[in-house]
Amino acid sequence: MILPITVYGNPVLRKKAVEIDKDYQGLQQLIDNMYETMYKAEGVGLAAPQVNKNIRLIVIDATPFGEDDESVKDFKKVLINPEIIEFRGEKESFNEGCLSLPTIREDVYRPTEITIKYQDENFKEYVEEWVGVKARITQHEYDHLEGKLFVDHISPIRRRLINGKLTAIAKGKTIPEYRVTPNRK
Repeated sequence: MILPITVYGNPVLRKKAVEIDKDYQGLQQLIDNMYETMYKAEGVGLAAPQVNKNIRLIVIDATPFGEDDESVKDFKKVLINPEIIEFRGEKESFNEGCLSLPTIREDVYRPTEITIKYQDENFKEYVEEWVGVKARITQHEYDHLEGKLFVDHISPIRRRLINGKLTAIAKGKTIPEYRVTPNRK
């Protein structure tokens, strides 16, 4: 089932998400729905707060980048209760967009390498080192679990320049090609 996407202005996007355990009701259905929602909206990652669930859950499928980057051609992950335990490498710029911020794209600097601890959908724990596109997508989605958005990483001047677009999204005046959760007034 395709879920509505939570957009800028909804308070859930600014809350720190809570951990879940294997008894979380309907987890596999939620994971399936998040993948279906992400694909329909043409995203490569989706965090649970983006579908109005304040839990530490991310789905990623970076295979669209596989033509340009062989390392991600099969990179499809479910991350439960992830924790980035180390950021490394030079910060590099990449033009990011976000399903929760339709019509906005900005250059964001992020470290090129991370070490992440997470559980998969069977609650098996992993500690892995990711570089490049894997690290970039994961950091973007991880920010959602921490109550942050990619626009929090841009300069104050750039932020002022896009403030009108942010206001339009929050007021429901920006209509993407996918369903969104209406912001409460």
